[in-house]
Amino acid sequence: MRADEPLLVLVSGGVDSVCLLEICVRLGARVAALHVNYGLRDGADGDEALCRDLCERLGVELTVERVSPAAAAAPGAGGGNLQAQAREVRYDLAEALVARSGGDYAAAHTASDQAETVLYRLAVSPGRRALLGMEPRRGRLVRPLLGATRAETRAYCEARGLAWREDPSNAELHFARARVRHEVLPALAELSPAVERTVAETALLLRDEAEVLDAAVDEALARLGEGPVAMAEFARMPAALARLVLRRLAEAAAGKTRALSRSEADAVRALAARGGSRSLDLGGGVRAVVEYGVLRFASEREAGAGELAAVPLPVPGSVRFGDWEVRASPGGDGGEEASSEQAVLPAETLGRSVTVRAWRSGDRIRPVGLGGSKSLQDLFVDLKIPRALRRTLPLVEVGGEIVWVAGVAAAEGYTRSASAERSGSEESFVALSARRVGR
Repeated sequence: MRADEPLLVLVSGGVDSVCLLEICVRLGARVAALHVNYGLRDGADGDEALCRDLCERLGVELTVERVSPAAAAAPGAGGGNLQAQAREVRYDLAEALVARSGGDYAAAHTASDQAETVLYRLAVSPGRRALLGMEPRRGRLVRPLLGATRAETRAYCEARGLAWREDPSNAELHFARARVRHEVLPALAELSPAVERTVAETALLLRDEAEVLDAAVDEALARLGEGPVAMAEFARMPAALARLVLRRLAEAAAGKTRALSRSEADAVRALAARGGSRSLDLGGGVRAVVEYGVLRFASEREAGAGELAAVPLPVPGSVRFGDWEVRASPGGDGGEEASSEQAVLPAETLGRSVTVRAWRSGDRIRPVGLGGSKSLQDLFVDLKIPRALRRTLPLVEVGGEIVWVAGVAAAEGYTRSASAERSGSEESFVALSARRVGR
């Protein structure tokens, strides 16, 4: 937060948000405020009235949004879900306001809230992420009070003569957060009065260290490249790094963040030792599949996707085919012969485009050096290409003939020398290549 910059403060009428609003005004930010009245309890209108009075005295423009309980939570949602949904509604409203006015929006979460969050997550969700707590910044959302305890915000408001409202639901022990606040933390405070600040500081340190771990995972994934991963690669990694890489791969398949426990990671790594084709259901629509010692994560989304549609590839030009980019380049690359990585074709035989499509049952190719044709099915088996990968590989067809399957084989007669012999010119050919652009 900087002086004279726009800042939207989320104000509920509680002691923490009252403290935050007054501090931001005193520091010279161009403050506006947002209060959301859900009408969920009898004192909701009193909270709104206090916020209106406070903002009027501080000279702060206040936006009040009245949201019905039905808009704050899905029908039939429990108390915990109701609170979470109400919080997201408030954030959505704040995002819309700052999108028009600029700047950030601030929530009044304190070190006490951070300690409650970490302890609750630690109790219900094993893993490093449970200990990271709330981040100081998430996009435009900032939390300036994470270094202060609730006792300190209360003392500040008392010293400044600021009134606030107590939310009686904070004392209702059927809420898990309230039990942590009124039962767990007081017990821990008997061991160490500074427990809230200690837990909050630990979360901050672990969040800093998480950046180092994330960078190590990024580096490992960059080295592994796109696509399925040989299981032998994980044996070369420290166990912790292998587990984090596996989790990142599982998340990519799921399309969202998800947990991967130590036992699940160990079970995935054990699949290779059992030989053959093995799979493990990880829940949430994600399965780990090992074929021929190669690992991939499959999702329900992929299972329902069906065959990739054929697409025309302009010559020269490039086209996206599933997770691949297929390119037709005049002249080829460095005088290389045709291979599974590149096919070289005489330009006059291609016309203006070729067809890129997926493998179909019955497809055959005349691989370089074989002296005859072979079914792609047999070729895939010989080369130990995983089953699920087979129908995702780009296959190039010219005039009804398969001339190249990316990463697998090029057809006989499409070497550089053959192209030059037919065309009579070293300049009259096109190289086909493909690279993975999505995991």
